[in-house]
Amino acid sequence: MATSGETGQLPGQTPSAEEPCATAMTSKTDVSKTLTDQRRSKLPEAAMAAIQRAKQFKVTYRQPKDPSGDTLVLLHGSGGDETTLLPLASRASPHASLIGVAGRVTQEGTKRWYQRLTPTSFDQKDIRAEAAAFADFLETAQRAKTLDLDHTVFVGYSNGANLLAALCLLHPGLVERAVLLRPMPVLEDVPSADLSRSRFLMVIGEEDETYAPFGPGLEKLLRDHGARVDPRVVKAGHLLGDQDVEVVAGWLDRANAVSQN
Repeated sequence: MATSGETGQLPGQTPSAEEPCATAMTSKTDVSKTLTDQRRSKLPEAAMAAIQRAKQFKVTYRQPKDPSGDTLVLLHGSGGDETTLLPLASRASPHASLIGVAGRVTQEGTKRWYQRLTPTSFDQKDIRAEAAAFADFLETAQRAKTLDLDHTVFVGYSNGANLLAALCLLHPGLVERAVLLRPMPVLEDVPSADLSRSRFLMVIGEEDETYAPFGPGLEKLLRDHGARVDPRVVKAGHLLGDQDVEVVAGWLDRANAVSQN
């Protein structure tokens, strides 16, 4: 594991040529900047964006002074990058090792995990292709012993949370514990998958007018495939804040206690 703030690639990965993108909020001072980023990312329905795709996933590591042995893998939302969720994750789990990963897709200058067509519809082939690429990324890291999936929790926000949910359905068994912040279901043709070993925390923003209505559908979808889902609603919109930190921290503590019994 690299030292705090270092950026690199896991074994088998080569450096990406992508430039840093704007991060999403984790504090009040970031809110106005993030709102601008999110408005920019809402493309007109008819617009087909110019697409760039990195060959590999760009990662950053943060190792705490007193590591617990647990690892959080962080997947940003639209317009974020591999550093976006580090502040939230370090507050929610101060002793966990953190691995931030950037999605490979850049659509009209905005980093994403897969191409979108409208704010609520997505390129199905691209979702499957990027989920497969990320699954290979994780399997490579596990074989190289740089990532122990048995002691790893995945945290995804918005676009990153949606990729995580799709990954679980398309490649069951890789992700057993995941935090989904402001998610929605994105797969149109859902495969049969056994998620009986998977546990999810879903955190919906009560005032998230666009995406909150999709939360119950994703919860049902995951439960129908055998997953255990802990749904929570916070008094917030699509942006993340202190309530999210508290909810995630509590869930991680309980999840770790269960895994140790």
